[in-house]
Formats: sequence, C-alpha cells, structure tokens
Amino acid sequence: MKLQSDPYSGANTITGYGDGYVEINRTPYAHAVLLSSDGAINEWPVQSFDTLEADHFAQMVVLKPELILLGTGRKQRFPKPELLKALISAKIGFEIMDSQAACRTYNILVGEGRQVLLALIVEPI
Repeated sequence: MKLQSDPYSGANTITGYGDGYVEINRTPYAHAVLLSSDGAINEWPVQSFDTLEADHFAQMVVLKPELILLGTGRKQRFPKPELLKALISAKIGFEIMDSQAACRTYNILVGEGRQVLLALIVEPI
C-alpha cells in the first residue's frame, strides 16, 4: 500500500507499507523500527510480537514522545500489561493497533504537528 506524505513537511513520514517492509521517506526497511516524527529512524530489535520485552518499551521512554503508536504486525494484539509499566510510569500515552493502521495514524498525527513515536513491528513475508 502506498501512502501519501506531505512534501512540504520536514518530518519523517511513512510512504508505503506491505508484507515484509515499511517505506519511510521513500526508503524501504525490512525490520522493526522506532520512528520519531522529527528524529532518527532507529532499528528496533524486535523480531515479532511474541518477542516483545519490557526493555523494548523502556527504549521508547528515553525518546520522550507525547504519544506512542505500537504497530503489532498484521493483526492487532495487546502486550501483557507488565510490559507497558515503563510507559505508564512515565505518563506517556500509547495506542496499540495493527501495523497498517499504525502507519496511517502516524502520518495523520505528524501532519498535525504532534510529537509521536511509531514503534512498528515489520513481519517477514
């Protein structure tokens, strides 16, 4: 699926998404990413939803976003509550959705000028 970005914005945007990849600023990535609206594109060491650990969420807190969108792959799945403790303790809002919906929502929020972090699991084909 191709997504349209705002060509006048300096923010990172999702320009495409499909099985086994996410395209950010027209560059494809075949691994999980932590994507800040105005920061770096970081490889996120998550192989699949089932490998999520508390440390993966602690990594997000360090970036101090206003809101976190967690894209859980092809299907929406909810992590165990104990994994989310770092986000709750830091009072960072989060939304959990399938990765395709997370990509679309991320672009909308970036277009509104929000400080959003996308934590996206990219499942292999």
